[in-house]
Amino acid sequence: MSPDPVYLDYNATTPVDPLVVEAMIPYLRRHFGNPSSPHVWGRRAREAVEEARRQVAGLLGCSAEEILFTSGGTESNNLALFGVARSLSARARHVVTSKVEHPAVVEPCLAMLEEGTDVTFLPVDSAGRVAVESLEKSLRPETFLVTIMHANNEVGTIQPIAEIADVARGRGVFVHTDAAQSVGKIPVDVNALGVDLLTVAGHKLYAPKGVGALYVRRGTPVQRILFGAGQERGLRPGTENVPEIVGLGTAARLAAERVAEESARTARLRDLLEQRLLQSLEGTVIHARSAERLPNTSSIGFRGLTADRILSELEDVAASAGAACHAETVKVSHVLGAMGVNMDVARGTCRFSVGRFTTEDEIERAAASIVKTVRRLRGRPY
Repeated sequence: MSPDPVYLDYNATTPVDPLVVEAMIPYLRRHFGNPSSPHVWGRRAREAVEEARRQVAGLLGCSAEEILFTSGGTESNNLALFGVARSLSARARHVVTSKVEHPAVVEPCLAMLEEGTDVTFLPVDSAGRVAVESLEKSLRPETFLVTIMHANNEVGTIQPIAEIADVARGRGVFVHTDAAQSVGKIPVDVNALGVDLLTVAGHKLYAPKGVGALYVRRGTPVQRILFGAGQERGLRPGTENVPEIVGLGTAARLAAERVAEESARTARLRDLLEQRLLQSLEGTVIHARSAERLPNTSSIGFRGLTADRILSELEDVAASAGAACHAETVKVSHVLGAMGVNMDVARGTCRFSVGRFTTEDEIERAAASIVKTVRRLRGRPY
């Protein structure tokens, strides 16, 4: 049997850490109770949920009472944006975001726009970075929320969130950051960042899919967007997903213990991959190379090719495309478009993201395969 492809798509999703699976199993079998029930099964489940809440809070540097559990990053983003908007309906007239946000922020902003809330989409520079000065100029008396992602999922650029929050909160504006890609990869401390709300997605840090969290700074006004019973301080009704919450808590604990070590190790692997490709392939561009980036993320453009073609031929490496082919056209991602990337490079952009279980041998194998594939494709008509 041939070996599995080298998995270089950790930004899309991570495998569940075996220690996370081990922690979850008792809550799938023996400890099955509803956390709202008063009997022993319910109390055991409630204790597990609250321990997980403390573990997530420990990773983010906040109090456990400031953590709400959700179904993932998308729900957390929606609760943050619409929850604050509903609480401040009288003054909720203007939101500031960026042109490189994940759809889980872009789409809620577009929905707000349709409902009459004005939205400013800030431009970014060629490295995908928002200028704090442009944010400051965009703020108005009616601005109630700034939502800028902590780190970009495609190119890895880390935004100056602490500076953004300092400016916005100084003007009485609440600040949310989607930290789905940064939590667990780099240190993320909500007080150092100065944000009021922060999104966590479990499946980006070795927990299962379908669980996440929202940090809500004490005193931040948020109304529920789902209706039901009173779980999660009444802001996220529905019986808690105990096994996956336990998994998220365990993943958060592991991340807190390992983040410095893993950050350094994944940066070495990323740099090795980039070095191998730059040495062997002309016309190769590393996006956002000059910016502060996630240590595990490499967005690489192969001039003169299309990403879909590269990845379809690259059978022994799993990665993501920065552009998608549709019939006779190629649609470049909105992130690369906002960065002003040349179309000849953007069309051939692939994202490679390493993680906890990536080895140096896998990087060497992947690099050799990518080089071989790109050289072969450049030798063919296309």
